[in-house]
Amino acid sequence: MTDLQNIVNQRFTTIIEKGNEFLDCRYPIMGGAMTWLSENNLVSAISNAGAFGIIACGSMNPSELKYEIKQTQIKTKYNFGVNLILMHPELQKLLDICIETDVKYVVFAGGFPKKSQILYLKNNNIKTIGFATSLRIAKKLEANGIDALIIEGSEAGGHVGPVSTGVLVQEILPFINEIPIFIAGGIGRGESFLNYLQQGASGCQIGTRFVCANESIAHENFKNIFIRSESRNAQISSQLDDRLPVIPVRAITNKATKLFWEEQKKVLLELENKRVSLREAQLKIEKFWAGSLKKAVIDGDVDNGSLMAGQSVSMVKKIQSVEEIINEIVFQAKEGLLKQFKNK
Repeated sequence: MTDLQNIVNQRFTTIIEKGNEFLDCRYPIMGGAMTWLSENNLVSAISNAGAFGIIACGSMNPSELKYEIKQTQIKTKYNFGVNLILMHPELQKLLDICIETDVKYVVFAGGFPKKSQILYLKNNNIKTIGFATSLRIAKKLEANGIDALIIEGSEAGGHVGPVSTGVLVQEILPFINEIPIFIAGGIGRGESFLNYLQQGASGCQIGTRFVCANESIAHENFKNIFIRSESRNAQISSQLDDRLPVIPVRAITNKATKLFWEEQKKVLLELENKRVSLREAQLKIEKFWAGSLKKAVIDGDVDNGSLMAGQSVSMVKKIQSVEEIINEIVFQAKEGLLKQFKNK
């Protein structure tokens, strides 16, 4: 190893130190919580490879979550977290399951956690992480005692906000200095990971790159669609009329995407002709995608299911092990550092 490579390794160790200390792992790369996919197999593989896996609780009931946590603990001795949706009807029971099973980290998603919920976990030795979609929210979460933040931009897969990762980073990162911040949305290579580290982030969160891992339980059809897709194929769901709100979801366009647009036109016509009430029309739109994610991810129906994916899907080129993916990202980050030193 050359002197320059030693310098690069030392510098890389320095810039990942804060994130590693918080997550207690080798690389501050969090596995994005993906419903149906971020279960014990993928989560334990991510943690075993030196990063930080996160279970996606989604709509699991307390006993299902307990099973996933226990299975993950059997498969890895390393840290992992649990992502909880704040609108879950049994949220308090899920919090209690995390305490009971000795989970060390909880990520709050899908809303703004109450201060009492944050303190409840912290008082039981669980570190809390929340999503910040603006500087105002970031400051409020910090004031309420959150231990770390995730800044996720619109390039991410699944449910997304309207602002890009790059803009959110500039808006929030320079002004939150006391707690770790992890960046998510559109990160598929190590150079991007390095860029955010050098701007002051503590690490990143990556989801889409892990969909086609060997350890991912995604159906072969689902994985093949990812490998064939380009970034432009992962689009945010379109809304035809403000009276029929559509939750923004980034997914690979398919037959169902076109059918959804036709369904909106049909329901809107029914509404205009007073054949349905406004609430009935809204429910029809809401129900269109019910069960569609499982249909694609688990059953392999990639025509009629939801193909949630981030724009970094263009960087998914083949089936790889989780360890290979993480090592590749770390190698690319170090290579990026090496180029910087050579250009000085």
